[in-house]
Amino acid sequence: MLEFPVIDKEIANIAPDFRAISVFVEIKDDTRGTIARNVLEEACDFVRAGGPAWSEAHLASWSDTYSRFGAKPNRTPCSAQALKKRVEKDGRIPSINPIVDLYNAVSLRFAIPVGGENFDAYVGKPQLSVADGTEVFDTVMNGEAVIENPTKGEVIWRDDIGVTCRRWNWRQGTRTRLETLGGRMWFILESLATMPEEALEEAANMLVNGLRQLAPGCEVYRHKIIAG
Repeated sequence: MLEFPVIDKEIANIAPDFRAISVFVEIKDDTRGTIARNVLEEACDFVRAGGPAWSEAHLASWSDTYSRFGAKPNRTPCSAQALKKRVEKDGRIPSINPIVDLYNAVSLRFAIPVGGENFDAYVGKPQLSVADGTEVFDTVMNGEAVIENPTKGEVIWRDDIGVTCRRWNWRQGTRTRLETLGGRMWFILESLATMPEEALEEAANMLVNGLRQLAPGCEVYRHKIIAG
């Protein structure tokens, strides 16, 4: 069983129905494959057709959760809501690279925030916690690298040296961003009670199956997490 991520007890007060699946992947050789279908394009089509059935309820739950820790979900929505809005506006999401396309497709098809991280850039374990406001967050503004601090009381993902994602899953930092397929990678699929429990498992299966197609022979470890 994985010994991470660590979920602070305060999270249960903000989202008592929070549950997630953590997926750790290690690629030890250079063997690479492909996914036969264009999963990102198919996921965009699925969203435009109105799927999945729980989408509106689940994303509304995330908006309520964001409001509970002081965020403004209309300005800084959860990652799944942001992706959905882009598809509704533009019809498609541009391809970035196979690994990012895969987890974006999972996010769209299941209306669930999905994070992908370069675990080799981590110092210590991933931790979901409430910020005290002094933590450092590396990002880019107007093309320049900058350091920000989260708002006190904001829910953040972090490691031992700083914030890796602000406002729960709104904006990922640059230090741990997953840009290539290789090494050690970590993924987190985050849900609330308005998403069917079996759908969370299906989302994780889609991610793991895609990872094994992209990197045959990779080692995959997964486990379920609940708040509290």
